[in-house]
Amino acid sequence: MIRIDQVWLAVDPMDMRAGLDTTLARVVRVFGAAHPHHAYVFANRRATRIKVLMHDGIGVWLAARRLNQGKFVWPTPGATRMNLSEEQIGALVLGLPWQRLGEAAIIDCI
Repeated sequence: MIRIDQVWLAVDPMDMRAGLDTTLARVVRVFGAAHPHHAYVFANRRATRIKVLMHDGIGVWLAARRLNQGKFVWPTPGATRMNLSEEQIGALVLGLPWQRLGEAAIIDCI
């Protein structure tokens, strides 16, 4: 398996026709570089498809996922990128509301 230490989410939509080189160029533009053992997640405008670029330290992998029904839960534009936990990325790829997991689920005031 590929070791992933950090998962980054690009908030702005991406054209899903983009191949490996175009997606890698987008990673460098948005995140500054493609770091080893990091994954970078992009969605199309309708949030019905995602692409994940992973750098395993030797080369890069590009994976795509499409939901048969519904949409991926995607943040509204504002921030350009976000760091996700392992629990959050697992929920995201299933189309679940990942923003409610991890630190975001903590209630610290009433």
